[in-house]
This record gives sequence, C-alpha cells and structure tokens, in this order.
Amino acid sequence: MTPVVRYPFLPRGGANGPLDLVPLLPACLSRNGIEVDVVGLVDSGATFSVLPYDVGALFGVDWNLLPNSLSIGGVGRRVPAKMLSLEMTFGPIGPVVQSFAWISDNSMPVIFGLVTFFLSVDVFFYRTRGYFEIQPATAATP
Repeated sequence: MTPVVRYPFLPRGGANGPLDLVPLLPACLSRNGIEVDVVGLVDSGATFSVLPYDVGALFGVDWNLLPNSLSIGGVGRRVPAKMLSLEMTFGPIGPVVQSFAWISDNSMPVIFGLVTFFLSVDVFFYRTRGYFEIQPATAATP
C-alpha cells in the first residue's frame, strides 16, 4: 500500500503573508517519453485540472488536431480548452493517467481539480497545521 504523502502549504507569491499559503504540489507529467516537471495548485473547487497552453505544447501535441473543445468557467473566463491526457507522478504515487483541460492561453496556472485528480486520490487539508496529505483513493468514486 502506498503511504500517505505530506506536503507543506507554500507561499503563492502575494504580499499577504500567511494568507498566501496554498496547497502547491510538485509533479512530473509525461506523454510519449517527454517529461515535464510542474508545480500545480491542488484546488478542490475546480471542476477540471488545467494545463496552460505553453506547458501542454511541450508534449508536442498539435492543439488543432485535438477534438472536443470545451470552455473553462470561473476565473478562466470561458477560455477555450481541449482535453489532454497525461501520466502524472508525484512522490511515490504514480504514474496515474490524468485528464487536463489544456487551455488556449497562459492566463491560469497548473491546477489539479476534480477531473481527474480528485477522482484518483484522496486529499486531506490541514490548513491550520500548514500541510496537506495525499494518498491513492481508498474507495471507488460513485
């Protein structure tokens, strides 16, 4: 069984001191032998995991050849996106296939959201203690 992995809340880069500490997760994304190290925001309120255009382009995928356009809402202001599947490894967990909404610009950071990050792992936030924990999902998603 893969152990629970603990990560500290890290500064987001604002000037609000402890209020800018957020759950940032270092991960390695890969596809067809290409590996890219990223740091993404673990966001339980995001419907989709999000990949900025420049990061997705590193995998050599032609945006125009991908089907099924979708729009990211919320802060994404209806930015056009296409689904891109990648393998993700972080700590001792992975590789796990993850689907990302690969957006058409660089207005958003890497985000790990419901589809498919929170469908494959359990995340426990301990904000007052300054850390969060992740483990492979212990039960099937209904």
